[in-house]
Amino acid sequence: MEYADFNQQLIEFLNASTSPWHAVASMKQELDSAGFEALDEKEEWNLESGKGYYVIRNGSSIVAFRTGRRPTDEAGIRMVGAHTDSPCLKVKPNPELRRKGYLQLGVEVYGGVLLNPWFDRDLSLAGRVSYLDGDGAVKDALVDFRRAIAAIPSLAIHLDREANSSRTVNPQTDMPPVLMQVPEGDTTQFADLLKKQIETEHSGVHVKKVLGYEVGFYDSQPAALVGFCEDFIASARLDNLLSCFVGLRALLDASGDEPALLVCNDHEEVGSMSAEGAQGPFLASVLDRWCGAGRGRSLARSMMISADNAHGVHPNYIEKHDENHGPLLNQGPVIKVNHNQRYASNSRSAAIYRHISDELELPYQTFVVRSDMGCGSTIGPLTAANLGVTTLDIGVPQLAMHSIRETAGAKDGVTLYQVLRAFMQRKMLF
Repeated sequence: MEYADFNQQLIEFLNASTSPWHAVASMKQELDSAGFEALDEKEEWNLESGKGYYVIRNGSSIVAFRTGRRPTDEAGIRMVGAHTDSPCLKVKPNPELRRKGYLQLGVEVYGGVLLNPWFDRDLSLAGRVSYLDGDGAVKDALVDFRRAIAAIPSLAIHLDREANSSRTVNPQTDMPPVLMQVPEGDTTQFADLLKKQIETEHSGVHVKKVLGYEVGFYDSQPAALVGFCEDFIASARLDNLLSCFVGLRALLDASGDEPALLVCNDHEEVGSMSAEGAQGPFLASVLDRWCGAGRGRSLARSMMISADNAHGVHPNYIEKHDENHGPLLNQGPVIKVNHNQRYASNSRSAAIYRHISDELELPYQTFVVRSDMGCGSTIGPLTAANLGVTTLDIGVPQLAMHSIRETAGAKDGVTLYQVLRAFMQRKMLF
């Protein structure tokens, strides 16, 4: 796939996937178009050889797989994992704040948000709303305002002369976005705004009462190629929707001859401990129903590649990296290594990735955190521990991780896609 075509599709996916629920909806649309069959966890499954299937949990996590033309206990399963969630500001249950004629919304910080870049951005809002319809049934609807409806204005430097040297951000008092101006005595409720948005977005739907919601603010500026020579792609949620997109395209474009699977979990940014997170039973349940009594033999022949973006070297902060392990943008995906098991890579799983890359004449890099700094983690170690499957941690290098707008190389996503596609249709893994 050409870089221009790939990145245009990636940009469209990023712009459409403004929450974990919207990301899964975007992937579902692609899978439906490719002829994959939806499965319901509440029903029996009758899986056929050589077919594609997917199952969704909570609307925010998805497992998609091709059964291949050989049984899993003979062929093993080529697995790729990513996550659908990104750090953001989520609206609290009773969010209304009325101050000096402004209506603001109280927010909770979700994940390890880099807070300063959220100031002075054009913010929109997206997520899932649960409601009571006109027939008395509890239903869910996705909402996305798709326009700038709020902002978090900075305090002027004249009122904080130390802003450039010592300002800290208090998430409780400094981060409530300004939604609108309201008259004295205003009784506007956030639930009423959601009700109106549902009925606007979803023709024919009548909302009797909003019963709950999981919605978060996001930067309304669309993804774009940036740089004098368009060397980079800048967007919200590159961590980790870029990996979701790459894994999806690899699964769809692979031959389908070998058993292959993509799992995109929610809640990675907050520890993955949920029914649909990587510490939960979702993937294991799917594998049980697919592989049956042969699951143990299948996993012994399988491999998981956990794809989650990596820290590229920032040219203004090169001292933050180990001098021999500083990944550069557009120089290839990054094999993540941590002998304290914050990453699941081992010499064997890394060798498989390097071998496929060498065969395709594609670049790769290696990341090890500085020995005097802490190391982040991914769904890789969780999946490896839960399933007992050989696992590799890999990621496209990026800058400004967990910012409201992140930057990655325009070439690295395509490189990772090419390797993952080859991995998913490779006859032998071990």
